[in-house]
Amino acid sequence: MVDREAIMAALKECYDPEIPLNIVDLGLVYDVAITGDDVHVKMTLTAPGCPMHTMISQDVASKLRAVPGVKQAEVEIVWDPPWDPSRLSPEGKRRLGFPA
Repeated sequence: MVDREAIMAALKECYDPEIPLNIVDLGLVYDVAITGDDVHVKMTLTAPGCPMHTMISQDVASKLRAVPGVKQAEVEIVWDPPWDPSRLSPEGKRRLGFPA
């Protein structure tokens, strides 16, 4: 059985290279579904057309596959709803200097 906390910890190791904050605290992760040993992450990026799209997706999938018990990891990039700074976690807002 795949541990959800381990999945979330792995996601917190993934960064948008242009912003010094992990994708969870950035509010880019919209959904995590675990079915047996498969993990499906629905996420977005800070802007459509992000040149780092492929690199970020591959990094997320790679880190998820490294979690014990994960056999398959799928990353789906979605644009609805669009990302905006209100999706930042409280920690993300603090680290980037946004009001809480």
